[in-house]
Amino acid sequence: MKGETITSNEFYNAENEARIDEQVLNNFILRINRLIFKQTFLNSAFARIDKLNALVLLGTFALLFGGAYLAYELQAEFEQFNLDRMNSTIGFSFMILAGALLLFKVAFFLYNVYLYFKYKPIESVSDEQLPTVTVIVPAYNEGKLVWDTLLSIAASDFPEQKLQLLAIDDGSKDDTWYWIQEAKKRLGDRLAIFQQPENKGKRHALYRGFNIGTGEIFVTIDSDSIVKPDTLRNLVSPFVTNENCGAVAGNVQVLNNKQAMLPKMLNVSFVMSFEFIRSVESMLGTVLCTPGALAAYRSSAVFKCLPEWINQTFMGQPSDIGEDRAMTNMILKQGKQVLFQRNSYVLTNVPETYTGLYKMFIRWGRSNVRENLMMAKFVFTNFRKEAKAGARLLYINQFLSIAMAYPFLLFMLFFVAMHPVLFISSTFAGILIASSFPVLFYAKRHGFSESVWAYTYSILYTFGLFWIMPYAIATAGKRGWLTRELS
Repeated sequence: MKGETITSNEFYNAENEARIDEQVLNNFILRINRLIFKQTFLNSAFARIDKLNALVLLGTFALLFGGAYLAYELQAEFEQFNLDRMNSTIGFSFMILAGALLLFKVAFFLYNVYLYFKYKPIESVSDEQLPTVTVIVPAYNEGKLVWDTLLSIAASDFPEQKLQLLAIDDGSKDDTWYWIQEAKKRLGDRLAIFQQPENKGKRHALYRGFNIGTGEIFVTIDSDSIVKPDTLRNLVSPFVTNENCGAVAGNVQVLNNKQAMLPKMLNVSFVMSFEFIRSVESMLGTVLCTPGALAAYRSSAVFKCLPEWINQTFMGQPSDIGEDRAMTNMILKQGKQVLFQRNSYVLTNVPETYTGLYKMFIRWGRSNVRENLMMAKFVFTNFRKEAKAGARLLYINQFLSIAMAYPFLLFMLFFVAMHPVLFISSTFAGILIASSFPVLFYAKRHGFSESVWAYTYSILYTFGLFWIMPYAIATAGKRGWLTRELS
């Protein structure tokens, strides 16, 4: 303005502000460029993953149909191979055993299909009928995932005054405790948090929660899992409608199945394992395992077996795996029914690498061996008033899978050594036939596009994971969770 002068300080301040504005603008542009680069990189990475997934699926179908065609062309060789086996005492005995087992499996499968169509989940009861519930979330080296888990539980469509939420950090070595504390800040009195002085294992974290909890029903949820708003009320409703219900298994699906191949395969496998197999088991009142990702237990049933459960040993060593299967067994032993709720969903993370996958399967396999031995002690007794034949049939089916692990491994090695082409062709043809049911089942329940991963998973399991059960049997006494440790 005319007549006004600008001092050196005012000029300096104006120049400095201009520089600051320019710096802010430059920083903003830099952040935008970084975001654009990151998004471009992610889009490129996802495109590469999609191409890889497509190539893997194409390779899967090439192997399956190629194997089936080769098996058709080699019919004469197959006939000669079977004749040679029939002329051998050992071979003939094995054929009789394999034929009997095949007949049992086919009959058992047809019975399962019949039971599946009869199954219906229990509808949610009213708010007034819902029992009081204590949700226990044990966490170890879970990082920010535990925050997501706790907030999803707090967002449940469940009466707040009937819900007690406990988070227990089992001596994590990462920032898990920090995220539990952050969840506490967000949820306030709705969440109670506890920290174990040292890592003692998931069983001990749950044990602390069971002793603190005040609910009529205990719900356990893994710290890398997300529940839907109606999950809790659907999960606990069977306890209201069935007085003899001692435990309920939730419906586990895969959370991280958007891009990586292994989670896509496991998602199809989980749907088959839960929505088909556990539906069948539920019809017989004998779900064999309530999963750690989502399970509910009547508190009175838990307290009846809690001392035995926390002090359980195998081959003289404390049991630090299979706590979910062990609890299920002990509740079944009380004469209680264990059911499945298909309408109670939880989404959980699964391994994305082969190493993580086989470690998880080894842990499950060892637990399966141990708990089948335990179940043998009561399943053929008068352990409950209701029908027991179904429970015994389920047990026999599982026992046969374990008992035949070594005979079939030896036969496979012999077959590979003596007739590698026949083995490859017959195996791929068998996978094409046997895996078509999981494909059709998943397609019916959740859509066709992801269902074909069942074929790829069967190939992976047949050629890359066949050794799991024999190894788990041989090392059943070994301890260790195997996964979740920091790299």
